[in-house]
Amino acid sequence: MDESQPRSCTADDEPATAVPVLTRQQARRLRDIHRSAGWPAQDGLEIELLASGMLHRVAEAGGAERLRLTDRGIACLAQALQRNRQALSAHDALVARVAQALLRDGRIVWTGLAVRARLPSEPDAAPAHADGLAPQDFALHGEPPSAAPARWKICKPDVFSIRNTTVAAYLQPVVHEIKVSRADLLGDLRLSDKRDSYLDLGGQCWYVLGCDARGRPIAQEHEVPASCGVMLARADGPLEVLRHAPRRVVPDLPFALWMSLARAAPLPATALGDDEPGQALLDGPPADDP
Repeated sequence: MDESQPRSCTADDEPATAVPVLTRQQARRLRDIHRSAGWPAQDGLEIELLASGMLHRVAEAGGAERLRLTDRGIACLAQALQRNRQALSAHDALVARVAQALLRDGRIVWTGLAVRARLPSEPDAAPAHADGLAPQDFALHGEPPSAAPARWKICKPDVFSIRNTTVAAYLQPVVHEIKVSRADLLGDLRLSDKRDSYLDLGGQCWYVLGCDARGRPIAQEHEVPASCGVMLARADGPLEVLRHAPRRVVPDLPFALWMSLARAAPLPATALGDDEPGQALLDGPPADDP
């Protein structure tokens, strides 16, 4: 075996020299030390990394010490980044990319929401004459005689965000729906109720389109209904706006939506990394973690 090559950091190594798969805290500490002056923290995590051979101490003039990554530490850090890249599907990676862009714009962002949205009543639905009320009685109860039964749908937007403001009328709720497969997009567009649920939830709805293996957009903007905006996510560069989404005024969010947002904590400002999006992958658990 060529000792000059980086040692594989897997649990299959011999017990005497085994280096465990990096935890999230270990990967973050190695990254911080790699990007900083390397001043020691002298805590338990640092002791583990020193004992495993991922760090070594460098003495400086005056007796001070700094920490530097060894070749093994750099190799393990690279493997942690690779594992987490593989763990993210193309869809999840684009969700993270859109969420990161919104966080950088100062918005409050949620992913993985499941909330109830109200759909437009079907035109041929029967009037809702509840509790034996006659049509002329509905004027007293605030409901017109022609009101149809309300229809509801569980809406699961990929990314939901609001402005960071204390004024309800300025919240500007927005839904971003992520599509990286043309078949998935076309199937979604055939379901008008699904699209209507996005529009009910947000003042704007955007479809964010990925590219295929050859780098071609999975669809053109004219294939998406005019009620929604269209963005294109190429492999490199910022998100490209192909068509702006119509905006409707939302005076306030429904109380039920507020409760759903309160139960589902928003993404913290640091959840998706700093100025280098790839660094965020080191903050997630390894692909083989439970």
